[in-house]
Amino acid sequence: MHISPDPHADVALEVRRLSTHYLLGPITLRAVDDISFTLRRSRTLCIVGESGSGKSITARSILQIVNPPGRIVAGEMLYYPRDGGPPVDLAKMPPRGRQIRAIRGRDIAMVFQEPMTSLSPIHRIGWQIAEGLVAHGMLSKRAALKRAIDLLRQVEIPDPVSAAERYPFEFSGGMRQRAMIAMALACEPRVLIADEPTTALDVTTQAEILKLLKRLQDENGLAILFITHDMGVVAQIADDVLVMHRGQVVEHAPVRELFADPHHSYTKTLLAASKKLGMAPPPARADIHPGPRLLEVSGVTLTYPAQATLFTKPKPPILALRGVSFDLFEGENLGIVGESGSGKTTLGNCIIQVLRPTSGSVRYTDRAGRTADLATMDRPALRHVHREMRMVFQDPFASLNARMTIGQCVGEPLLVNRILSGDRLRARVGELLAMVGLPADAAQRYPHAFSGGQRQRIVIARALATDPRLVILDEATSALDVTLRGQVLDLLLALQPKLNLTFILISHDLGVIRYFCNRVAVMLRGEIVEVGSTTDICDRPQQPYTQQLLAAVPEADPARRALIGDVSR
Repeated sequence: MHISPDPHADVALEVRRLSTHYLLGPITLRAVDDISFTLRRSRTLCIVGESGSGKSITARSILQIVNPPGRIVAGEMLYYPRDGGPPVDLAKMPPRGRQIRAIRGRDIAMVFQEPMTSLSPIHRIGWQIAEGLVAHGMLSKRAALKRAIDLLRQVEIPDPVSAAERYPFEFSGGMRQRAMIAMALACEPRVLIADEPTTALDVTTQAEILKLLKRLQDENGLAILFITHDMGVVAQIADDVLVMHRGQVVEHAPVRELFADPHHSYTKTLLAASKKLGMAPPPARADIHPGPRLLEVSGVTLTYPAQATLFTKPKPPILALRGVSFDLFEGENLGIVGESGSGKTTLGNCIIQVLRPTSGSVRYTDRAGRTADLATMDRPALRHVHREMRMVFQDPFASLNARMTIGQCVGEPLLVNRILSGDRLRARVGELLAMVGLPADAAQRYPHAFSGGQRQRIVIARALATDPRLVILDEATSALDVTLRGQVLDLLLALQPKLNLTFILISHDLGVIRYFCNRVAVMLRGEIVEVGSTTDICDRPQQPYTQQLLAAVPEADPARRALIGDVSR
């Protein structure tokens, strides 16, 4: 007698027609609207889509951790236990009930996007990993701490015994993300949900994390739900891809099929934007003819002094920048690239004098043709310079005061510098908002009412308020999805000739650097190791470190997986 194989033998989780809505008075926001998919053992399903498409709400719905007023209004989420018993419907479990709490962390674990906000700042890493094992009654406290050390070793954190005794702020971004993965895997779950786990990481650290997840998946048979907006990452790790737009699934296909023959117009838009900001040569633009020297950075060194607290021993001084030198010319776009901790942001802060260099000079030539060393200027004298030199930071929401209207945020530099007030100020704010493609009535609204891309446009409008000559962009697009990233970069390129702007773009995204910049400086451990034209750096790198950075960039082509460091099968 022939016995047909069990169609659910390798199924870990089956989501059927799930809907999660936010009931906002008379308005219903359909954050997740009638979606279905299946997670299978040893396979990776990637969910992609722009900000607000419902990716993260889908993940949170599975674990019943949707913040109110959001709630699951329809559908099933069938979890298939590891013992082969009948599936249980997670959607029917009370969010704070014993049943779902027994599954969270033990059977279904989650790695969040920002580990610094997900890890407790007051508990040691080892205990944070061990806590879940103790809470689920799987091990004693002593055994759990020993298991935590073993997990830190598995995720390749150096000296795991001492690492277990450290706090999150003592870890780099990549090490914190590894610790989060160790925490998620502590109870040996069947399903791992990874919500944008590599978005804030440089390309080399990202490649290491992706390899680590693949190895752990092979060893443990994990079913992985990976949420990302990076189509290069999708191409390298996905078995299947689910594309979401405005809360709905618009396309669901195996990864090679989706990249080779996308059907939905939105999928085609995502792939086109990914290709545009990939490592292919950027579109031809009018040649940039740099003007006179605007900035001369010479021998800039910054040392953080030794520090000690009541509870810790003195730590040696940290040499953050080591004799950094370069010139910047009017009208050009200089990219500064390197891995986390290389000194990129510190250099930007020294240029604009948020930080004072320990030694070296930062000579700036102002609009009137006067040259002065910013490193020796007092604060009152720097006020004039800060009208001509502005900075756009990575997180637009943190950069805007939640209690101020957009009009107040954008107009603040003009008001503080006593440039405009009253009706003239309001008119200028309207001009600036129009310049970045926002309606005039946006001035009356607050930051929470805008999407991530719109908030970044608002921050750019504020940076342009004082009619600057130089704008420093510190990871200004890294938190945006690929379509919004392209829109913001195109906006800046369009404004550049109109306003006679010069840009320094600090980024770990080499695709963005290639698209936007005409010259690149590569940083490693506080030093510039290579500088040259974008074409030379990206196509003919001389330094081994630059070659390593370029080799780690995930290519948006599933057919070339084997060429990207063997990240996937």
